[in-house]
Amino acid sequence: MTEGKRQKQVAGVILHELNDIFLRMGLNMQDGGMVSISSVKITPDLFEARVYLSFFQIKDNDAMLTKIQDKSKEIRKELGNRVRHQLRSIPQITFYIDDTLAYVFRMEQLLDKIKKETPNKES
Repeated sequence: MTEGKRQKQVAGVILHELNDIFLRMGLNMQDGGMVSISSVKITPDLFEARVYLSFFQIKDNDAMLTKIQDKSKEIRKELGNRVRHQLRSIPQITFYIDDTLAYVFRMEQLLDKIKKETPNKES
């Protein structure tokens, strides 16, 4: 199912505000690594926002996700203060690890391995 126009608008507003909230709370730089919000998906009823986080040079992704989830009430409250005039209700925020980058690296490794194992057939 494709996202509607309103879903995309709300997701964009939430993404923009969450980026600023993460910056102000110091959540974007942790343990010598970086946390970024890769995307926000919102349900059609606009009651839940799924926030996908990318981690760069973070030693323990699960621990970092737990740390951010522990602050989710504080993050949602701050988000509510910022968008209360734009939205009727503030969506519940659920954080997920965005593993797309790891998947891309893994695919590149597999393709390189296949290239090395396959002999060149030049005729």
